[in-house]
Amino acid sequence: MSDNLLEINNLSIHFQTEAGIVKAVNQNSFALQKGETIGIVGESGSGKSITALSIMQLLPTIAEVPNGAILFGKEQKAEGGGSTQTVDLSKLRQGQIEQIRGSKIAMIFQEPMTSLNPVMTCGKQVAEVLQLHRKMDFSTAKAAVLQLFQKVKLPDVERIFAAYPHQLSGGQKQRIMIAMALSCRPTLLIADEPTTALDVTVQKGILELLNELKAEYQLSILFISHDLGVIRSIADRVLVMKKGEIVERGTVKSIFENAQHPYTKGLLACRPSLNQHLKRLPTIEGFEKGDATDYLVDAQEVAARKAKLYSEPPILTIKHVSTWYPAKKNFFGKVTDYTKAVDEVSFEVFKGETFGLVGESGCGKSTLGRTILGLEKAQSGEIIYNEQNLLTADDATWKNLRKDMQIIFQDPYSSLNPTQPIGLAIMEPMKVHRLWKNDKQYKEKTIDLLKTVGLDASHFMRFPHEFSGGQRQRICIARALALQPKFLICDECVSSLDVSIQAQILNLLIDLREQFDLTYIFISHDLSVVKFISDRIMVMKDGQVVEIGDATEIYERPTAEYTKELIGAIG
Repeated sequence: MSDNLLEINNLSIHFQTEAGIVKAVNQNSFALQKGETIGIVGESGSGKSITALSIMQLLPTIAEVPNGAILFGKEQKAEGGGSTQTVDLSKLRQGQIEQIRGSKIAMIFQEPMTSLNPVMTCGKQVAEVLQLHRKMDFSTAKAAVLQLFQKVKLPDVERIFAAYPHQLSGGQKQRIMIAMALSCRPTLLIADEPTTALDVTVQKGILELLNELKAEYQLSILFISHDLGVIRSIADRVLVMKKGEIVERGTVKSIFENAQHPYTKGLLACRPSLNQHLKRLPTIEGFEKGDATDYLVDAQEVAARKAKLYSEPPILTIKHVSTWYPAKKNFFGKVTDYTKAVDEVSFEVFKGETFGLVGESGCGKSTLGRTILGLEKAQSGEIIYNEQNLLTADDATWKNLRKDMQIIFQDPYSSLNPTQPIGLAIMEPMKVHRLWKNDKQYKEKTIDLLKTVGLDASHFMRFPHEFSGGQRQRICIARALALQPKFLICDECVSSLDVSIQAQILNLLIDLREQFDLTYIFISHDLSVVKFISDRIMVMKDGQVVEIGDATEIYERPTAEYTKELIGAIG
């Protein structure tokens, strides 16, 4: 294996389905050298995670491995000097792989909340690994865990040790997972989408931490992501996967500066750019068909749109709105302190505008969106929509307003009833508001909506689990449009999607805005996404407004240090 720590030779992984054999991984080969980081990039379903799980021998029981070898090298002292022994991980029995898994090869999973035991303190979970693999007693293991927590730059390590997962932020939970993975000093670290759900500033910190730990521990890293921007900041070499096959490979420099495969070019192009003003985002389909279009907007078009937008009075006016939650109560149950999720916020939104709302998790942006729609109760202030103060509106007024004001949530799967066909889910709000005369009309309107968002009539009686993430988000958009609203709040509605699917959904939202004369508040923690789709941007931190301004102006000439940090984290 020379200097290779890991070699995968002609690996194939198949799944038998009702539709036939699915080749999740098809005849793939690559090698990872000692001390190297390889990035594997591709859309959901490309085979990235299945490849990683095969190395750990954690494939589901229905998986078949018709051919291939997974060779892993480890140092072993022998008489007369050191020698290198290799082992085929795919041929090991359960007891043998358990000796390697965790101690020699460790894995960081995408979602730390589902990877951590919710009823065990974080410190005990990491200590348990040391007690199992390194045979430490609890007090020795605890001291080692506290040292690890310091190493991964967690604050107040004694408090974190005693905390449960739900008491920590997403970034802190991910650092716990990194500490757990490093606890037994592995030589190979597999990181499967470890930063996908994190704020851009937290993501940057995690990537910097992994680079530091790689140098200190002499790690080899297999880093999996759908985001080439993330891969660029951490990998030495890149493998691009599509439908189970490696379609392109090369150094980071060659992939980013001279990509050859249309799929790679599409992945690079569909990520929103901070340095260009585009009408629409390029898509992978466009590159693969060879008809990618230049969507650059000229300054005159931008000026004309803004002159039209701001020539009319605002459709929504927010005046000194505060939404507080009880934080502490005294012995008698009286609230003595509040969490100020939204604190004295004021701004305006104009008809036909996309107003971007950006900030990290916990800044109050989603609470503000829910407060505008009456889903959270405001402590004080005014919310004026079409000359109606929403904070004093009665139930009858709100029922009428619901037709005008809708929301698209972040997670489409949890937004849909898993036991209800999606056609009926879209039809339901129309029936509640009695928009049409009979079931035939309701079904016709629902099918029209499905076609509007890029689906068709054949999807009407299918259930949510039968769709991809991008298709489910289209369904949620169709349901939001069912009442013919004029105002939509998009709450992190593309955050969990592949960059390629994200581009399609953003383009769809722009098309719908023009087709139905919609007004958006677009909420996200990603400034590049918000800048692409928004006319103006408001930056929030700790429940307060940091700055408001033109989307391009905010990026090119930010006035607040916090905004500069957000830009720097993705720049």
